[in-house]
Parts: sequence; C-alpha cells; structure tokens
Amino acid sequence: MSISNRYDFVLFFDVQDGNPNGDPDAGNMPRIDAETGEGLVTDVCIKRKIRNYVQLTKEGTSGYDIFIKEKAILNTLIEKAYNEAANELSEDEIKRGTATQDARAIMCQRYFDVRTFGAVMSTGKNAGQVRGPIQLTFARSVEPVVALEHSITRMAVATEKEAEDQSGDNRTMGRKYTVPYGLYCMHGFISAPIASQTGFSEEDLALFWQALKAMFEDDRSAARGLMSTRRVVVFKHSSKLGDASATELFERVSWRRASEGPARSFNDYDLLLDGSVLNNVMTTVSV
Repeated sequence: MSISNRYDFVLFFDVQDGNPNGDPDAGNMPRIDAETGEGLVTDVCIKRKIRNYVQLTKEGTSGYDIFIKEKAILNTLIEKAYNEAANELSEDEIKRGTATQDARAIMCQRYFDVRTFGAVMSTGKNAGQVRGPIQLTFARSVEPVVALEHSITRMAVATEKEAEDQSGDNRTMGRKYTVPYGLYCMHGFISAPIASQTGFSEEDLALFWQALKAMFEDDRSAARGLMSTRRVVVFKHSSKLGDASATELFERVSWRRASEGPARSFNDYDLLLDGSVLNNVMTTVSV
C-alpha cells in the first residue's frame, strides 16, 4: 500500500573537521554561499548517501535495487525494462505508448530510488519520466562556516620522471579542505498523491527514515571528517493533501547558541521545536 499521509520534515546534520560536499568547479573546496558565508550541501549529495545506505542494507532484496549507482550504465537498465514490457504487447499497443508506460511501472517496482526520488528515463529506449514523492532542498549551515586549506605530503611519486626531477626525494604535495565545524539544516517534502503513482509504500517510508538517521554511519571518509545526523523533525499530516503550510510548520523549528565563541561541536547549539529543546534524534509531530 502506498502512503496515505503527507509529510514535511527538517533534517539537522553536522560536520567536524571535514568537507561535507566539495565543489569540483572550485578545486573541491566546501560549498559556501559567497554572500553570507553559510555552508551548503546539495540535495544530490544527501540522496547519494541514502541510496548507498539502501544498497548496503537491502542488497539482493527484490524491489530495492538502486538505479543511480556507481558505474551503472543507465540506458542498459532502461532498455532491459522496456524490452520486458514490449515482449508482452502487440505492435499496436507499442505504437500507442503502452510499452513506455509498462516500462515505467517496472522501473518503479524494481528500483527504490526511482519510486522515491524520481528519474528521467527517456535517454535511450523510452521508459518515461517519474516525479518522485520525496523532494529535498539544499542544506544550509545555521551560521557561517570557515573553509580551511591544509597542505599535505605523500612520501611517494606517481612516475619515474617525477622521481628523477626530485633527485630521489619522492614527495608529492597536495591540498585538503575542511570545515572546522558546521551544523546544517535541510528541508524535505513527501507527497502522498505522487507516492500512489510510483508505488512508494509505508515500508519504503520506514526505510527512508532509517536511512536519514544512519546514512553517515557506513559512509565514512577521511575527507568528510566526522558527519552525523543530529535531529529529524517530521510533521505528519492527517490527509494526503496536508493540513498546514510547510513554511509555517518549518518555522516551528529553530535553534539557539548554547555557548559563546566559535562553534566547534553540537553541544554549542540547542535545537528547538515550539521553543522546547529537541532531545530525540527523530521526533514526529501530528499536524
């Protein structure tokens, strides 16, 4: 059964001595709003971590494969679904676009991320487009962050020519960027009507909440430092279309500084719901 309630949620996560989301157009420096100095993490970055978590925990489980994964050739996967659909149809049905519709349904059924986030599947054989029921914003740090640049040394070189140029010293210099500390806030939306179109179920929703809480735990990297999900506030509406404005609900969630000086840990902040401190990692509020 697809979900029957609309949800809006707020996600807080932090980073300590790491680069949460490097910008390849800026030498992989942490993404920062040039006007405010606030740090940014893209929705694509968080979706990647959710996909990785699902792939890790549901590997081999029917219906929980991942479409956008490392080294995937997307058109091959789309063509496979299209051919499966077309083999069951007549030429007239194929001309009417039935194969595309059926291939779209196969892709939604087979891949968790397609029925969750949506996908464009018209790059080869046409399996249509899917608008996902879960949409995420960019995450933005609650305060400005500082991007530090560190020089690092590797006691080796890649080629013999480099060794000759250094007379056998064999050192390679590099750069590494980190944010000393940043607390980031992201907003998300879950549409029940769209979920009914893709087959996004209550079981899928439970897995999504689980992924939000644990997505950093098995995705460690020296470059990303220490990243953790700190709080998730979920607003559950009583109907498919919702009972309140998402903006009004998000305004009920706030933060305040619990210390002076530069923030260097989560203890330097209090996260609040209607003025009360949030102590649980996940809090669900009925609207």
